[in-house]
Amino acid sequence: MIEVVRIPALRDNYIWMLHDDASGETVVVDPAEAAPVLAAAESRGWTIGQIWNTHWHPDHIGGNAAIKAATSCIISGPRAEAAKIPTLDRLLAEGDTVTIGAITAVVMEVPAHTGGHIAYYLAEPGLAFVGDTLFAMGCGRLFEGTPAQMWRNMERLAALPPKTQVYCAHEYTLSNGRFAAVAEPGNAAVTARLADVEAARARGEATVPTTIALERATNPFMRAGSAEELGRRRAAKDAA
Repeated sequence: MIEVVRIPALRDNYIWMLHDDASGETVVVDPAEAAPVLAAAESRGWTIGQIWNTHWHPDHIGGNAAIKAATSCIISGPRAEAAKIPTLDRLLAEGDTVTIGAITAVVMEVPAHTGGHIAYYLAEPGLAFVGDTLFAMGCGRLFEGTPAQMWRNMERLAALPPKTQVYCAHEYTLSNGRFAAVAEPGNAAVTARLADVEAARARGEATVPTTIALERATNPFMRAGSAEELGRRRAAKDAA
């Protein structure tokens, strides 16, 4: 069994902490800051052994150094961004693997938000940690890549099993859902999901993780018919 803990950080970040009951191993994904991560681990009696980074942005690696200083953990992240993540111990590229206990995570290169962005896919038990590439009802801004790259990312992620749990790094779903309702005004699934998201946020509840099935039905970027359409939708979202 893998237990996944959501740790809110900064303004709207989520840090994810994975714990494998069988081995006792604990992994942190994209620690924006150290203090809440160390507190969450200590409160559970867990020892952090690894950090997995998806990309170089400061709100994803800001806690690396302090967590490593406190725990001597091993930090893995994208080889293509090694120059921007000085704390990395292990450099990862497409098809590489990392493990937590006996469970393997395969590295997927998903550039566009940043040039070397990666995701971690755990086929069993069906989890994907996607950083800022795929959001609930959205996708990341194209800071260092192209619509064609992001469209390819969406195709790859959409091909994962529908029940795959998707863990993104920000609480953006309300804004994304409102844009999705404009992008696909006739999509009843979007309308229904937006209502659910509005109610959840009004109660102060998180709206992630999501699933591949839900994104296939309601995410206007995953549902874009071409790279050009994704690019138009991304530009419209950026200008909204």
